[in-house]
Amino acid sequence: MPLAFPEWKTSPAPVAYPEALAQMEQRVADIRAGNAPELVWLLEHPPLYTAGTSARPEDLLDQDRFPVYSTGRGGQYTYHGPGQRVVYLMLDLRARSPEGKPDLRRYVWLLEEWIIQTLAKLGVTGERREGRIGIWVCRENGEENKIAALGVRVRQGVAYHGIAINVNPDLSHFSGIVPCGIQQHGVTSLYKECGIREMQRVDSALKQTFQTLFL
Repeated sequence: MPLAFPEWKTSPAPVAYPEALAQMEQRVADIRAGNAPELVWLLEHPPLYTAGTSARPEDLLDQDRFPVYSTGRGGQYTYHGPGQRVVYLMLDLRARSPEGKPDLRRYVWLLEEWIIQTLAKLGVTGERREGRIGIWVCRENGEENKIAALGVRVRQGVAYHGIAINVNPDLSHFSGIVPCGIQQHGVTSLYKECGIREMQRVDSALKQTFQTLFL
């Protein structure tokens, strides 16, 4: 049976992180209980840092710069802020597995592929790198910069949290942390790579590629 297209929601104003987390957790509970459909939520946050379950205290370089929130997702420190497209996916991995058993590795691969195919539609080549979380833009001179991050948590078979693509954020805000614990590489954005800053273009590409990968 084909999967139903999830509810697709876009928030026009920045959403505070605690509010977003509370809404995600409630939606996960509702999906688990069969009271709500899956959800793909596109939003931006005000400037903040989040700490995943593997975050190291020494990677928070400026603890007074922006609010810092601990979160149950995987990964280390991440920055969120205006100009970054955050996508939270609340998907039932049980229903998306032929055996009814969540396949987290496959799901993470799909999230990575979703970012890569979305970037390709916008004229940017994104790549995976062994041993590193996220998607990278790699130049001929050997320079590699991160353009997108991802982090996932699964509760009773339902996944939440998701991905973040740097569209046109203030890249200097990343200097308050060691992004994902990786010191030797930098960060980049769609605007820096190809001049794109319009969220609507990014959202349109995300929706097109989602259909080919997740349905």
